[in-house]
Amino acid sequence: MYWDTHMHCSFSGDSKSSPDSMIQSAVSKGLYGICFTDHMDYDYPARPQEPVTFEFEPACYERAMLALQESYAGRIRILRGIELGLQPHLAQRHTELLEAYSYDFVIASSHVVHGKDPYYADYYEGRSEDAAYLEYFESILENICAFHDFDVYGHIDYVVRYGPDKNKYYSYEKYSDVIDEILKKLISLGKGIELNTAGFKYGLGHPNPCEEILKRYRGLGGEILTIGADAHEPQHVAYAFDTLPQLLCACGFSHYTVFENRRPQFLPVS
Repeated sequence: MYWDTHMHCSFSGDSKSSPDSMIQSAVSKGLYGICFTDHMDYDYPARPQEPVTFEFEPACYERAMLALQESYAGRIRILRGIELGLQPHLAQRHTELLEAYSYDFVIASSHVVHGKDPYYADYYEGRSEDAAYLEYFESILENICAFHDFDVYGHIDYVVRYGPDKNKYYSYEKYSDVIDEILKKLISLGKGIELNTAGFKYGLGHPNPCEEILKRYRGLGGEILTIGADAHEPQHVAYAFDTLPQLLCACGFSHYTVFENRRPQFLPVS
């Protein structure tokens, strides 16, 4: 009975799923609790051919989540989170948002790198896949240095979901210098990372980040690890969670983490 603490609903620009449909899926799968972490990506680059806005009205979101908590009380725990799309110039805006509204859990993620989202092919044009991946990892360090009022950094190797060859030629070792720097910085700040099972949904055969990064984080002394499927539709809630007991243990974790009121709670893997 795990918690799925990374999921999206219609408050996110890339989901049309109602909050109720996501909750009902979680209940049917026997989850103990969930946390909605809808996207707040200020200054997302405009794409006229694919108009999408990754912002929501915080007051409306808060009211909706409080109503859901009351409606499902006694059936499943529901926490209120947010996934902030970091860019260095947005640090003050993120600070102001978190001062104005309370969340149980804050995920920091890199979706936009120097004006482009690696989800789209134009991020990779005119250079090697290795160079594109390296720029992505280096941008994470830039973001952490500019802003660190978050709880975990999400899907650290998100970029490999969408690269021309995805993770065919990718490995932790290839980028170990910068990835180690990221992990050490997060640990020094008391921040965690997440195990995001959407990598399996995207056909990578591995979570995001991959097992080698999870093991390295643990080996460096990292203890805060949240789990989430990054679902945008009900059928993907708790996706591949059947792999978690073996996967977590193989990476050196006996516990995983759930944040409530921005405070970590450590729960046993089994």
